[in-house]
Amino acid sequence: MKAKAKAKATDPQKRSEDALRLNAICPYYTMFPLDFPLEHLAAKPDATRVLDPFCGRGTTLYAARLAGLPSVGIDINPVAAAIAQAKLTKVTPGAVVRLARQILNSDRLDEVPEGEFWHWCYEEQTLREIVTLRKNLMAMDTPTAAMLRAILLGILHGPRNKGLPSYLSNQMPRTYASKPAYAVKFWKARGMDPVRISALDVIARRANYLLRSTPIPQGGRVYLGDSVETLREIRNKFDLVVTSPPYYGMRTYVADQWLRSWFLGGLPEVPYNSSGQIARQPNQEAFIRALAEVWAATAQRCHRGARLAIRFGALPSARKDPKRLVVDSLHQANAGWIVKEVRPAGTSPKQARQAEQFGKAGSAVEEIDVVAELNSRRPNSQNR
Repeated sequence: MKAKAKAKATDPQKRSEDALRLNAICPYYTMFPLDFPLEHLAAKPDATRVLDPFCGRGTTLYAARLAGLPSVGIDINPVAAAIAQAKLTKVTPGAVVRLARQILNSDRLDEVPEGEFWHWCYEEQTLREIVTLRKNLMAMDTPTAAMLRAILLGILHGPRNKGLPSYLSNQMPRTYASKPAYAVKFWKARGMDPVRISALDVIARRANYLLRSTPIPQGGRVYLGDSVETLREIRNKFDLVVTSPPYYGMRTYVADQWLRSWFLGGLPEVPYNSSGQIARQPNQEAFIRALAEVWAATAQRCHRGARLAIRFGALPSARKDPKRLVVDSLHQANAGWIVKEVRPAGTSPKQARQAEQFGKAGSAVEEIDVVAELNSRRPNSQNR
């Protein structure tokens, strides 16, 4: 019976459109299409638990939920972890709206950020509502709070539209937050004053849209932290790993998500420090070694015969060979991963790949999919 349910979930023709909406709770530029993990779930029908050590916004976790399997995700970026956590959560729209109303009716207000950016980005009362929600949610750790938090991350900034507002900010991209100086210059040049937007109204519309028909939760967890360190601590065993590591040289994850990072408790300014991010290595060899450590730690948490599917590419500015970086890292891991297939992934639609989020940086390098299997005889098992 469970196999039939999994087959139905991984068949594009049999998926409910409403059931897919939660996967779009918040845009995030490091993402791949839902079909990628669903394809590998279909190819591994005996899988019992799914892992993504670079989970980003949790697309792999949501695919596992659709297929009826528990999953674990790990990411070092708090924004990614907060979005992914909502993919494992089951709450009603009413519960989310009630919590938002309860918070907005409270008197727990944090200090409102000051400065030209904040004056132009949000209408005064709207900003006060955002700050109130931010302050209260930072002290909450419930499924409803996790969902409300992710919804707010998704509506915190985005384009202005002619109908009912979908976002709380002045005109801004959805996927990343503009830098303050550029944003202020843009708004001033066009005379775009912020308008009053009710946070509760936008939350209610978004919750009703996203949570109309969500799939049954299957359990699992999202860990915020370093993949290698986290994998050494958890005790779960996995049959399927589907992931997409940060591309070599990618250093703007935190800076491009600075406004969402602020909402989660960060400073009200752009943080340019990217320490701890695997993509920020001094050279290709160091990057390969860092990836190899992740694949070795992953192997220790996988059953023999586990399947590892990796989607990878290169930044237009870096022009590195994605195949070499991934395959060399798997070999250097010396953990029993046997490469079974390397194939072009094609050029994903804009907004669905890392390399195309950099405007005029150049034409993107075609992404690849690498599939490996964990050999029953691990070369370095005797050393662990």
